[in-house]
Amino acid sequence: MGKTTKEKIKKFVRQFSAGGSAYKTSRNGKTKWLIVKPAGVDRWQLPKGLIEKEEKTSEAALREVKEEGGVETKIIKKIGSSSYFYVFENTKCFKTVAYYLMEVIKKTKEGHDQEIDQVSFQEFDKAYELLTFKDDKNILKKAKELLESSIQETLI
Repeated sequence: MGKTTKEKIKKFVRQFSAGGSAYKTSRNGKTKWLIVKPAGVDRWQLPKGLIEKEEKTSEAALREVKEEGGVETKIIKKIGSSSYFYVFENTKCFKTVAYYLMEVIKKTKEGHDQEIDQVSFQEFDKAYELLTFKDDKNILKKAKELLESSIQETLI
Protein backbone atom coordinates (compact mmCIF):
# COMPACT_ATOMS: atom_id res chain seq x y z
CA MET A 1 0.00 0.00 0.00
CA GLY A 2 1.32 3.52 -0.87
CA LYS A 3 2.38 6.03 1.70
CA THR A 4 0.03 8.85 2.57
CA THR A 5 1.08 12.44 1.99
CA LYS A 6 1.63 12.81 5.74
CA GLU A 7 4.08 9.89 5.81
CA LYS A 8 6.04 11.25 2.82
CA ILE A 9 6.75 14.65 4.41
CA LYS A 10 10.30 14.55 5.72
CA LYS A 11 10.75 17.97 7.33
CA PHE A 12 9.24 21.33 8.16
CA VAL A 13 10.71 24.75 7.33
CA ARG A 14 9.76 28.40 7.79
CA GLN A 15 10.29 30.79 4.92
CA PHE A 16 10.22 34.56 4.78
CA SER A 17 9.50 36.34 1.52
CA ALA A 18 8.75 39.84 0.35
CA GLY A 19 6.95 41.30 -2.61
CA GLY A 20 4.82 44.10 -3.83
CA SER A 21 1.62 45.35 -5.25
CA ALA A 22 3.05 47.70 -7.87
CA TYR A 23 1.04 50.21 -9.85
CA LYS A 24 1.50 52.70 -12.64
CA THR A 25 -0.76 55.38 -14.03
CA SER A 26 -1.47 55.00 -17.72
CA ARG A 27 -1.61 57.90 -20.18
CA ASN A 28 -5.39 58.08 -19.81
CA GLY A 29 -5.06 58.50 -16.02
CA LYS A 30 -6.11 54.94 -15.13
CA THR A 31 -4.24 53.05 -12.44
CA LYS A 32 -2.92 49.67 -13.58
CA TRP A 33 -1.61 46.94 -11.27
CA LEU A 34 1.27 44.54 -11.94
CA ILE A 35 0.54 40.81 -11.86
CA VAL A 36 2.78 37.95 -12.96
CA LYS A 37 2.28 34.41 -14.29
CA PRO A 38 5.08 32.10 -13.10
CA ALA A 39 6.65 29.71 -15.62
CA GLY A 40 5.13 26.26 -15.89
CA VAL A 41 1.93 26.94 -13.91
CA ASP A 42 -1.50 28.25 -14.74
CA ARG A 43 -1.86 30.99 -12.14
CA TRP A 44 -1.53 34.74 -11.74
CA GLN A 45 -0.04 36.25 -8.60
CA LEU A 46 1.72 39.26 -7.14
CA PRO A 47 5.51 39.27 -7.54
CA LYS A 48 7.36 37.96 -4.49
CA GLY A 49 10.35 35.90 -3.44
CA LEU A 50 12.58 34.75 -0.63
CA ILE A 51 14.47 37.27 1.46
CA GLU A 52 18.19 36.67 1.05
CA LYS A 53 20.64 36.53 3.95
CA GLU A 54 21.60 40.02 5.23
CA GLU A 55 18.83 41.59 3.11
CA LYS A 56 16.16 43.87 4.59
CA THR A 57 12.55 42.97 3.86
CA SER A 58 12.01 46.18 1.86
CA GLU A 59 15.18 45.53 -0.19
CA ALA A 60 13.97 42.01 -1.01
CA ALA A 61 10.58 43.35 -2.09
CA LEU A 62 12.17 45.89 -4.44
CA ARG A 63 14.54 43.25 -5.86
CA GLU A 64 11.81 40.64 -6.39
CA VAL A 65 9.43 43.04 -8.12
CA LYS A 66 12.32 44.13 -10.35
CA GLU A 67 13.31 40.52 -11.17
CA GLU A 68 9.81 39.11 -11.65
CA GLY A 69 8.06 42.18 -13.02
CA GLY A 70 10.88 43.73 -15.03
CA VAL A 71 10.26 47.15 -13.46
CA GLU A 72 12.04 49.52 -11.10
CA THR A 73 9.80 50.73 -8.29
CA LYS A 74 9.78 52.85 -5.19
CA ILE A 75 8.06 51.86 -1.97
CA ILE A 76 5.11 54.03 -0.94
CA LYS A 77 3.97 52.14 2.19
CA LYS A 78 3.90 48.68 3.76
CA ILE A 79 0.61 46.94 3.03
CA GLY A 80 0.81 43.99 5.41
CA SER A 81 1.59 40.31 5.18
CA SER A 82 0.09 36.93 4.46
CA SER A 83 1.05 33.49 5.75
CA TYR A 84 0.30 30.03 4.42
CA PHE A 85 1.40 26.40 4.36
CA TYR A 86 2.45 24.46 1.29
CA VAL A 87 4.32 21.22 0.54
CA PHE A 88 7.29 21.10 -1.82
CA GLU A 89 9.57 18.09 -2.40
CA ASN A 90 8.51 16.25 0.77
CA THR A 91 8.93 19.39 2.89
CA LYS A 92 6.08 21.19 4.62
CA CYS A 93 6.71 24.95 4.44
CA PHE A 94 5.16 27.77 6.42
CA LYS A 95 5.72 30.95 4.44
CA THR A 96 5.17 34.54 5.56
CA VAL A 97 5.23 37.19 2.85
CA ALA A 98 5.52 40.94 3.56
CA TYR A 99 3.98 43.14 0.87
CA TYR A 100 4.56 46.78 -0.03
CA LEU A 101 2.61 49.29 -2.08
CA MET A 102 5.01 50.32 -4.85
CA GLU A 103 4.96 52.85 -7.64
CA VAL A 104 6.56 51.85 -10.93
CA ILE A 105 9.34 54.23 -11.94
CA LYS A 106 10.41 52.59 -15.21
CA LYS A 107 10.83 49.29 -17.05
CA THR A 108 14.20 47.58 -16.74
CA LYS A 109 16.37 46.91 -19.78
CA GLU A 110 16.62 43.24 -18.80
CA GLY A 111 12.87 42.63 -18.53
CA HIS A 112 11.54 39.90 -16.23
CA ASP A 113 13.52 36.79 -15.27
CA GLN A 114 13.05 33.22 -16.53
CA GLU A 115 10.90 32.24 -13.53
CA ILE A 116 8.06 34.27 -15.07
CA ASP A 117 6.16 33.49 -18.27
CA GLN A 118 4.05 36.63 -18.43
CA VAL A 119 3.86 40.09 -16.88
CA SER A 120 0.68 42.12 -17.15
CA PHE A 121 -0.59 45.50 -16.01
CA GLN A 122 -4.33 45.48 -15.46
CA GLU A 123 -6.92 47.85 -14.05
CA PHE A 124 -7.98 46.82 -10.54
CA ASP A 125 -11.11 44.79 -11.38
CA LYS A 126 -9.35 42.71 -14.05
CA ALA A 127 -6.20 42.20 -11.92
CA TYR A 128 -8.38 41.15 -8.96
CA GLU A 129 -10.30 38.71 -11.15
CA LEU A 130 -7.13 37.17 -12.64
CA LEU A 131 -5.30 36.67 -9.33
CA THR A 132 -5.44 33.02 -8.29
CA PHE A 133 -4.98 33.25 -4.53
CA LYS A 134 -7.33 34.83 -2.01
CA ASP A 135 -4.38 36.30 -0.06
CA ASP A 136 -3.12 38.08 -3.20
CA LYS A 137 -6.62 39.44 -3.84
CA ASN A 138 -6.74 40.79 -0.25
CA ILE A 139 -3.31 42.40 -0.58
CA LEU A 140 -4.30 44.02 -3.90
CA LYS A 141 -7.49 45.36 -2.33
CA LYS A 142 -5.53 46.81 0.62
CA ALA A 143 -3.00 48.31 -1.82
CA LYS A 144 -5.78 50.06 -3.75
CA GLU A 145 -7.27 51.41 -0.50
CA LEU A 146 -3.84 52.65 0.66
CA LEU A 147 -3.19 54.33 -2.67
CA GLU A 148 -6.60 56.03 -2.66
CA SER A 149 -6.15 57.24 0.93
CA SER A 150 -2.66 58.55 0.08
CA ILE A 151 -4.11 60.49 -2.85
CA GLN A 152 -6.83 61.92 -0.60
CA GLU A 153 -4.22 62.98 1.99
CA THR A 154 -2.30 64.96 -0.64
CA LEU A 155 -5.46 66.86 -1.62
CA ILE A 156 -6.01 68.18 1.92
